[in-house]
Amino acid sequence: MQLNRMLIAAVAAAASLTALPGCAVSREQSTVGEYIDDATITAKVKAKFVEDKSVDASAISVETLGGEVILSGFAKSSAEKTRAQELAQQVKGVRTVKNSLEVRG
Repeated sequence: MQLNRMLIAAVAAAASLTALPGCAVSREQSTVGEYIDDATITAKVKAKFVEDKSVDASAISVETLGGEVILSGFAKSSAEKTRAQELAQQVKGVRTVKNSLEVRG
C-alpha cells in the first residue's frame, strides 16, 4: 500500500513536470522557457551595467518581456541614459529596448 502511494506520487510529479513547460506564465509569455529566457536576459543586462562604470546599475531597473527590455529609473546624464540602452542592446536575445530612464542631474 505504501509502495502504491509512492508510485502514484511519482507518476503525478512526472506528469506535472511534463505539463509545466506548456503552462502560461503571464499574459505575454506562453511558456516557462520564455520566462526563463527573459530572466536570463535581465540578469545579463544588469551584469553589463555593473561591469561598465559609466552606468549606475543600482539606479536602473531592468525588466524583460518577450525579449523586450524595459529600462526605468534614473540616469545622471543623457550620456548615461544612452550608454545603458547601448549595453542592453548588446545582450543576445534582446529584440528591442524601451528606454524610460529619467535624467536627473
